[in-house]
Amino acid sequence: MNNRILVFIAGLCGTAGVVLSASASHGGGTFTGTAASFLLMHAPVLLAIGLLTANRILHAAGLILTVGLVLFCGDLLMRDFVGNRLFPFAAPTGGTLLIAGWLAIALAALRPAKTGE
Repeated sequence: MNNRILVFIAGLCGTAGVVLSASASHGGGTFTGTAASFLLMHAPVLLAIGLLTANRILHAAGLILTVGLVLFCGDLLMRDFVGNRLFPFAAPTGGTLLIAGWLAIALAALRPAKTGE
C-alpha cells in the first residue's frame, strides 16, 4: 500500500470520526459514537504509518486496519442508519482484523532494521 494512500485514508477516517461524533452528540444511533471513536483512534495510527518510511509489515498492518475499520464501523453504522447489518459477522470480523492489525504493528517492531532504516 502506497504511503500517500495511507495518509489519504487517515484523513478520511479523521473526517468521518469528527462528523460521526457530531452526529452522535445530536441524537445519533446507539452505535454511531462507537464507530466515531474507532475511526478517531485509528486515524493517527494510519497517518503515522503513512508518514514513516514503513516496512512491508507496517504497510500490511495499515491495510489490515483499514479493512477492519470498514467492516467494523460499516456494520455499526449500517445498523444505526439503515436498520440492517452490513452482513452477518461483519463487526466481529472487522474487530478481529483490527486486533490482527495491531499485532502486525507490534511484529514490525521486532523486525531487524536494515541499514538505512
